[in-house]
Formats: sequence, structure tokens, C-alpha cells
Amino acid sequence: MQNQQPADQYKPEWDFYFSDVDDVLGSIYVDLGLHKIAPLKDKPDMVWVSVKMKNPRNDGLSSSEEYDILISIEDLLVNVMIERNNAIFAGRLTSNGNRDFYFYIGDVSLYDKAISAAMVTFPNYEYDFGIIDDPEWSNYFDFLYPLPNQYQSIENRRVIACLQKEGDNLTKERPVDHWIYFKDEIDRDNFLSKIKNDGFDIIDNDYDARFGELAFRLHISRIDKVDYNSVDDYVLKLWKFAGECGGEYDGWETSVEKD
Repeated sequence: MQNQQPADQYKPEWDFYFSDVDDVLGSIYVDLGLHKIAPLKDKPDMVWVSVKMKNPRNDGLSSSEEYDILISIEDLLVNVMIERNNAIFAGRLTSNGNRDFYFYIGDVSLYDKAISAAMVTFPNYEYDFGIIDDPEWSNYFDFLYPLPNQYQSIENRRVIACLQKEGDNLTKERPVDHWIYFKDEIDRDNFLSKIKNDGFDIIDNDYDARFGELAFRLHISRIDKVDYNSVDDYVLKLWKFAGECGGEYDGWETSVEKD
């Protein structure tokens, strides 16, 4: 059972990330906001609907040519499932030439009729569906929801999106600052030993009781690019080293650099 917030405080928070699913590339689009209120006792069953794509890319993901109709299928499925079965749309997986949709419902009566009512609008698309007893929402937490490193990658992309909105030239090198917090000086020193040859400058290295258990702060900086691949490369490395040293990576920031 997860720690919950009151359901009336729920706000949808949709985002996506890439993941290997059964050794095949997959794109998962998930409502991260459900993590704060799930599992919902009145919706113990998960319904899945798998639609076979007509024109997937060579890697099994969706193509731009099929984008509009796949969105139309999704919109109609979601609307019908909400209207007829009071469902919650939890997320979708695109992988191996299929797009799979996942709903949590409490009213299971005629759920198959609801799916058929939506898909009859798209007679050229093959589909399958089923229902799983999942009172703990294990499929949401263990499959749809990102792992910690995948969540950090989502956070990286969000920062980059903000920079892009400001007209940033992401491939222009500039100082990029990082903050990491530790329980004690030993853990912090162990982390520093891991990155001693990576060219980071120590900006600040202090103790502040306001940070609670992780009161030993480290602020480091390095000249870097901030395009997505570059950021994921060095941030996930810092995130991994922080975890190995009992610390917590707390994010990065930089200035906006235009041409």
C-alpha cells in the first residue's frame, strides 16, 4: 500500500519516457499524478486494450503518418471508458507495433461493450483486450511508473524544455550547476573521489541542519552542453554515484545561452 494524498488533491501529470519492455524498445506515457493517490479501493481492476498499429516505425514505435488516427482512437477509448465505466486512464505503452491502453475501473459491467463501442469507429484496426484483478495497482507502480533513474531523465527533459522556450542554444557550452546532499562528510568525500577526474569545480561544500538527515550539501559545477543526450549522460552518472554513496542528487540548473 502506497502513502496516499486525499483524492480531491489529485492533479493529472502526464509525461513519457522510453524503456525496454521484454527486450524491445517501448515508449510509456503515464499519469505520474496518480502515484500520489493510488491505489484507489473503488477501482481494483485494470483493463487493457491493445491496438495493432497499421504503420509502425522500424523500431516498433508509432510513426508520424499514423499519429492523428492513434490519438483519435485514444481519445474515443478514454471518453467511452470514463462515461460508461467511470474508469481512470492510467497510461499507455507503444512498443513492438502495438499501442496498449491501461485503465482502472470499479464497475466492470459491460466493459467489453464499452471497448467495442469505441473501436467500431475504427474497423480497419485489430485489437484485443482483457481485465486483471489488481487491487494494489501493481501494474501501475511496477510497470507504468518510471524507475528512479527514468524519473530523473524526465526531470532533465523538463528543464531542457524550459530552456528551449527561452530560445536557448542547447549545444552551446556553459556552466551547469548540480546539488547533492549527504548524511555525513564520509559519504560526501566518497562521492567526490568518484568524480575527482571528471573536471567538476566545487562551488560550495557545507553543512546546514535545515536539510535534516541529508545536511551535508555539495554544490559542484562544470562547463557542459545541455542538449538532452549530453544532460542525461552526465546527470544520470552523478545521480548513480550519489546513490552509491548514500546521498541524494537534487537537480541541476544553468543560465540561458542564445546564439
